[in-house]
Amino acid sequence: MITKEEKAQLVTKFGGKEGNTGLPEVQVAILTARISNLTTHFADHKLDHHSKRGLMKLIGKRRRLLKYINGKDENRYKTLIKELGLRK
Repeated sequence: MITKEEKAQLVTKFGGKEGNTGLPEVQVAILTARISNLTTHFADHKLDHHSKRGLMKLIGKRRRLLKYINGKDENRYKTLIKELGLRK
């Protein structure tokens, strides 16, 4: 679970100002934080298949948002990927 403080930090870092959660970059950053929290959860709970479905849905949503950003502006996409450390 992502806390309010972590979410506010991500919003100000990727959104430019507080409360700007509509930008796709902010949404991807929040989804990435949630995905990383869930992957650490699965290290302890290997048989939690119900949460694994939710994780797959989050990964798909992040992938679609990244595809949208890449289609709009490739430079924004590359900087976002580099800042979040998603791909090599």
